[in-house]
Amino acid sequence: MTRDLAAAQGRYAGIVTRLVGFLIDVVSIMVLFALGGRLLEYLLGVLLGHQVAFSDSSQEAEMAFGVWTFLALAVPLAIWGRTIGMSIVGLHAVRADGRPLGAGRAVIRTLVLPLSFVLLGVGFLLIVLRPDRRALHDLLAGSAVVYATQPRHVGAELLARR
Repeated sequence: MTRDLAAAQGRYAGIVTRLVGFLIDVVSIMVLFALGGRLLEYLLGVLLGHQVAFSDSSQEAEMAFGVWTFLALAVPLAIWGRTIGMSIVGLHAVRADGRPLGAGRAVIRTLVLPLSFVLLGVGFLLIVLRPDRRALHDLLAGSAVVYATQPRHVGAELLARR
């Protein structure tokens, strides 16, 4: 099985593995945002001497969540070429030519990611249709997602074999 994983390194990542990595990202972003919000509410409550509840200002909370989501995706992509979810399932984002992704392309990729959803998922369908398995946001950012390292657990190893 280790030989299969070694052979997969550098190959374009499939839709199932990418979906699992993305779902891990979604869950981790939501959990960390909720925990961070609670901690900030508590600290502000202690400093201000009265209870603070961010849920009272939903528009600001939505904006904060949007900024948090952008940062949680773009920053790790820019620095390491992978998000938390991508790291767990053994994926790496690179430029289309295989060089490191870089900050500019990471930001563009994150900003145009919603287009793959907005267009009724057609942006993601490209992963199945194209031989290089690049989604719409990959094409627009000049990026590709490849198998990079051995996945962190057995379940991810099975996904990497697809």
